[in-house]
Amino acid sequence: MTDSQASTPTTAAVVGTNPVAAAPAGVRTAADVVTPEVIAQLTRGVAGSGRTANHTPFTGEKLADLPESTPEDVADAFERARAAQPAWAALSVRARAAVLLRFHDLVLERQSEVLDLIQLETGKARLHAHEEVLAVSVAARHYGRRASAYLKPKRHTGVVPTLTKVTELRQPRGVIGQIAPWNYPLELSVGDALPAFVSGNAVVMKPDTETALTALWARDLLIEAGLPAEVFQVVLGDGPVVGPEVVKHADYVSFTGSTRTGREVAQGAAARLVGVSLELGGKNAMLVLKDADVEKAAAGAVRACFSSAGQLCISIERLYVHESVADDFVARFAARTKAMRLGTSLAYGADMGSLVGERQLETVSRHVAEAVEKGATLVAGGVARPDIGPLFYEPTILDGVEAPMAVCNEETFGPVVSIYRFSDEDEVIAQANATPYGLNSSVWTKDGKRGHQVAARLRTGTVNINEGYAPAYGSVQSPMGGMKDSGLGRRHGSEGILKYTEAQTVAQQRLIPLAPSFGMDDAKYAAFMSRSLKAMKAFRLR
Repeated sequence: MTDSQASTPTTAAVVGTNPVAAAPAGVRTAADVVTPEVIAQLTRGVAGSGRTANHTPFTGEKLADLPESTPEDVADAFERARAAQPAWAALSVRARAAVLLRFHDLVLERQSEVLDLIQLETGKARLHAHEEVLAVSVAARHYGRRASAYLKPKRHTGVVPTLTKVTELRQPRGVIGQIAPWNYPLELSVGDALPAFVSGNAVVMKPDTETALTALWARDLLIEAGLPAEVFQVVLGDGPVVGPEVVKHADYVSFTGSTRTGREVAQGAAARLVGVSLELGGKNAMLVLKDADVEKAAAGAVRACFSSAGQLCISIERLYVHESVADDFVARFAARTKAMRLGTSLAYGADMGSLVGERQLETVSRHVAEAVEKGATLVAGGVARPDIGPLFYEPTILDGVEAPMAVCNEETFGPVVSIYRFSDEDEVIAQANATPYGLNSSVWTKDGKRGHQVAARLRTGTVNINEGYAPAYGSVQSPMGGMKDSGLGRRHGSEGILKYTEAQTVAQQRLIPLAPSFGMDDAKYAAFMSRSLKAMKAFRLR
């Protein structure tokens, strides 16, 4: 995510090209969704002696007054979580997994509630909010079904086969400190917490204040599904104040956010010899090879670049297109982009929503203005849309981008993509890799084998062939995370749950000790063991 300094952009009342999605009759409003009763229910049990508030990007209006946590409140939250964790860990994995499976059903049954909250807190279109419902449900089902296999004791061959019995156990770390971002407030909060819970940990979560209601809704639903309330603590407040306190007390830290802040989190955890998992920024590339289906690639580029208004760590910001198909691709892509409907309704129908805050709008506006000033061409978009909402910005395509334009190398984290033409496949792979980031990439080709060959040469944690980001992210049996400055560790799959555990080896020696015995002196014992090792190698024992 971008670390640009916040400032209020100056935007003229420009009428753009993107149409506005019509609001259906009877659509709900913020007042209908965020009632005093809902706020009281969701904030119950939150550790906070102060007061803060969050706001909706659609209008800038306040949504709710919320508890604000002091450092002392954070310490108290960890104390309560630590007291509750042993009883939770003492349950069988199957019993803990049953909570996740019940949560799965509740999320799908009551998704309209959280879709409203996600839209109000992030400003995203409803279909993009639904991606979070899908991602969390898939993760809950996966770990609900597979946790027992991931965590079960594993037998290993001992130093002396049959005489040494070895078992690997997986013990929970204790209390996980989780710092979650604003851009995917359901998936990147509770979605990351589910494997921590099922492996026997408690969690103290700090969601972004502006999207706290979504995370609190998920906590409330997990408690309804059977999770002990004290096992899941939430603290709220300014990141620079509350975040370090979470790192200070946690037994392990899970963080999603900017690379700059991720470095600070890692340093704080390292000082305490505490492990971390970090999913950080990206400057993700999409490669359209000369044999790609241009129409499908253009449609896929819209999804890859403009989902959640580009405020997605794995969103595409660099689009490399083979020169033989570039003109056709750009024409189709631009036409689709200009036809995207922008809107604020709590209903399906809009193709893109709002940016989340003034900082994002300032970064987007600055990157686009600087690029155009230095010679880049606007193919689509390039204007704010205050006629729709204070933070709306049209989906934007730039051509002719070159260094040192900021948009060339800096993460924009908004609805802006730059197009680059290429002729040589080796050169474009090198260009795609020429960034400090390595989170996600995309390859478009009709030749699956060739797509895999190109994918293997890209230095990103995930690569999608003939799609932008969803197949790799949604395949939760496989690890997801970043290389280089895009992070440490992985979510999903075995790595996504085992990181929340400590490996413990229990070795039982039987019949004879690993020491001279049966009258052997030291020299005879050493010779016997040396012959035994040679024999084990000959019999291909591992």
